[in-house]
Amino acid sequence: MSVTTTTEYVEDVSPGSGALPPRAWYASSDAPSLSLNGTWRFRLSDTADAEDDSFAAPGYDAGGWPEVSVPGHWVLQGHGSPIYTNHLYPFPVDPPRVPTENPTGDHLRVFDLPDGWPADGGAVLRFDGVESCARVWLNGTDLGEFKGSRLPHEFAVGHLLEPAGNVLAVRVHQWSAGSYLEDQDQWWLPGIFRDVTLLHRPAGCVLDFFVHASYDHTTGAGTLRVDSDTDGRVSVPELGIDVPTGEPVTVPVQPWSAETPRLYEGVLATEGERVPLRIGFRTVELSDGLIKVNGTAVLFKGVNRHEWHPERGRALDLATMREDVLLMKRHNINAVRTSHYPPHPAFLDLCDEFGLWVIDECDLETHGFTEQGWRDNPVDDDRWTPALLDRAARMVERDKNHPSVVMWSLGNEAGTGRGLTAMAEWIRDRDASRLLHYEGDADCRDTDVYSRMYASHAEVERIGRGLDGGPRRRRELPLILCEYAHAMGNGPGGLADYQRLFRSYDRLQGGFVWEWIDHGIAHPGLGYAYGGDFGEELHDGNFVCDGLLFPDRRPSPGLIEYKKVIEPVTLTGDGRAGTVRITNGYDFADLSELAFSWSYEVEGEPVQEGTLSVPALAPGESAEVKLPAVPAGAPAGEALWTVRARLAAGTAWAPAGHVVAWGQVPVTERRVPSVAATARPVPGDGMITLGPATFDARTGAVRTIGGVPVTELRLDVWRATTDNDDGAAWQSDPRYGPLWRKLGLHRMRHRLDAVAAGEDALTVRTRVAPAARETGLATVYRWTSDGDRLRLTVSTAPDGDWTVPLPRLGIRFGLRAADRVRWYGGGPGEAYPDTRAAALTGRWEAAVDDLQTPYVRPQENGARIDVRWAELGGLRIEGDPAFFLTARRWTTEQLDAAAHRTDLVPGDTVWVNLDHGQHGIGSQSCGPAPLPRYHLRAQPAKFSFVFSAIDSVSPTTL
Repeated sequence: MSVTTTTEYVEDVSPGSGALPPRAWYASSDAPSLSLNGTWRFRLSDTADAEDDSFAAPGYDAGGWPEVSVPGHWVLQGHGSPIYTNHLYPFPVDPPRVPTENPTGDHLRVFDLPDGWPADGGAVLRFDGVESCARVWLNGTDLGEFKGSRLPHEFAVGHLLEPAGNVLAVRVHQWSAGSYLEDQDQWWLPGIFRDVTLLHRPAGCVLDFFVHASYDHTTGAGTLRVDSDTDGRVSVPELGIDVPTGEPVTVPVQPWSAETPRLYEGVLATEGERVPLRIGFRTVELSDGLIKVNGTAVLFKGVNRHEWHPERGRALDLATMREDVLLMKRHNINAVRTSHYPPHPAFLDLCDEFGLWVIDECDLETHGFTEQGWRDNPVDDDRWTPALLDRAARMVERDKNHPSVVMWSLGNEAGTGRGLTAMAEWIRDRDASRLLHYEGDADCRDTDVYSRMYASHAEVERIGRGLDGGPRRRRELPLILCEYAHAMGNGPGGLADYQRLFRSYDRLQGGFVWEWIDHGIAHPGLGYAYGGDFGEELHDGNFVCDGLLFPDRRPSPGLIEYKKVIEPVTLTGDGRAGTVRITNGYDFADLSELAFSWSYEVEGEPVQEGTLSVPALAPGESAEVKLPAVPAGAPAGEALWTVRARLAAGTAWAPAGHVVAWGQVPVTERRVPSVAATARPVPGDGMITLGPATFDARTGAVRTIGGVPVTELRLDVWRATTDNDDGAAWQSDPRYGPLWRKLGLHRMRHRLDAVAAGEDALTVRTRVAPAARETGLATVYRWTSDGDRLRLTVSTAPDGDWTVPLPRLGIRFGLRAADRVRWYGGGPGEAYPDTRAAALTGRWEAAVDDLQTPYVRPQENGARIDVRWAELGGLRIEGDPAFFLTARRWTTEQLDAAAHRTDLVPGDTVWVNLDHGQHGIGSQSCGPAPLPRYHLRAQPAKFSFVFSAIDSVSPTTL
């Protein structure tokens, strides 16, 4: 066999050759199929032309080759290394050329046809996803080559099949001309990463079909027409339908929506094949300037979803896809944007079944061309238009029969140009039943929605009020934030503020949080690896870890917050009046499937519980519901009602009792702790005793409280900067983390000015300031006691010109032994000023280790908000006012220095922060900074803590 030069087809801007036209995807029919997933032989070469193609011939001995799993990526199976870049191309930008150093993987699979495989008819070999360019041989015959990594490609192979010993050879190149179209803020992971399947195609089989299933909300009727390239009949037994293909039929139906995903089972039968159908009747339109489904405007509460698994990369199995959908439904998410390529087709089946609105996005992004001002951008170069149209067609034809898909997206961050217009025109001509999306089209020439990324709250409100200006067409369209609230590390902050805007202005039809899951790669030494951990010469660090799920699919605090913010039932009320106002925030569903309960709680402890009768409110309706009388004999103290809405019965996505929404209604206020200053400071042998505490007489530093050793108690203003504190390098806005470091807040010094033991107090005066700066904080610690309890009042006043907010303001100290923490306040998870919606007031308990949030890159985490009192390490601490509580087995400085979780080594001391304030979180790792009302400004402050040994506290006060 002759040597084949690959450079020509690798660098060809065409989509490929030899593949069949795209068509509808379906999971099964009564025609046989054979999965070719499994173990393949594999050979890796450094360049595209390093080896000839003799391996594709029958009889080639590949017994010495290693093995890889298909679907899979060879760089995650010990062959080469992954590369992460956000938008920079990891090769010279010289389109359509790619480097000679082009890792190339030769894949070989020998297979037999199963017994009973039909001898007549044809067969199709289907590849659902290969990155980035592949050439295919079967039994030595060159079938062709293709580009378009996240798109299906099929080859006719029936005439080449043998009963046994079939040799399937696939050569995959990491880089190709297609790579210029796939610069999508993710790991570059070559390989055959989706299914490979052999499909029998009997005579008279279904070639392609299009299910048109519309719904008229004014009559309650659905109209079904199934167009097929092969004549046949369509039957839907439940609806009494049995008609020829191409013939419309109108019958009463229940419509499909993300809230009520009603599917009807049907069959498309032709002379040679029976294909099962799952039909959802729904109509999508742009009406009155709004996106409407079945005549109703929808509010998208969505996420952007890259496909990811920490060990298998983008090679997802059905169980993982199902887990994603169930997690979305259980966290009140109703929409997903398939960033930035069509997902595995089985994922859309799950969206149809469980109910999610889908923006299906084309496999297109050319973001790296921003580095040269979009010069030579392929989407504005006519030579590339056939490849763009091929990608659009393969997406639309594959996914056109999914009711969950309500919008097609032309791609992402690809600039503008003639190629995008050609794609839009083709899609509209092929499928007028859906809307078109593309964020980069600022004039909305080719789109049906005005789409933005990371617009600030203020700008979103201006758009909602119609004050944004711009072209007339854009001003007449609804807004969606296709990306907002960057969920990188600790955050995102400000979700509740965005949601209030979405609910206030009809034009604002919601958004999609960036993004669903951290793309950390499981690593034995680092926990999870990110950009730069594989020796990449060019990378974007942990910017790839920006999801609402940790890599192992555990929900982050950000996802818990998002669930609360977007909950479909709002519960507010007047505790003193004994009423709760319940509002149905669903777009389509009433509240008949929810059961409501109440709990009357005092000081965080339930006193009495019961059920609440709530009418089956229609979407948008509200009702004032009377709460029961306050339980007789309820103890005194801070009281509140907690009302929960749960699933009354199990659904396909959650069991009965699953909490959908909750609200808390205060009844009585908290009693502020007080300590009468009756004890006197008593000097003696270098120490001062005040009530239950001892102090160093020279420095005024507390040494013990109730016999519990206390280490280095002092004012603290520093936090290990979050990804959102540090911001993104390209942002022009101030980034708080770098400004804080520039000011020196991470290296504050404490100067002792005076220690004074008075009649009823020990007063310590200090100045806390960074080296090399004039600014500082004049700080006074005033200690008083009633003999059993100890009160610390901290007063601070800024000194100098403070131009930036503080990271935190409070005290920090160390305890020798503290394994568990009990507290009354917000919980159970972490919360900060602009991420506090999900903090439920109650009594909580956790191990110190479980207070830590395991962000892939360690950073400030784990604060519990609105803590009234906490118990740990033998001490009880009460706050005036309530405080933020953090406890960890390493210092803030150690946390700040860590690059991976494995860098954090627990010490013998538990470091406790009691914070009067914390700076907001925001989402400035890519989006806006915290809103001004969440800034912790350097201004005079006064706050107190009451300490006591737990053994000395009466159980009735716990």
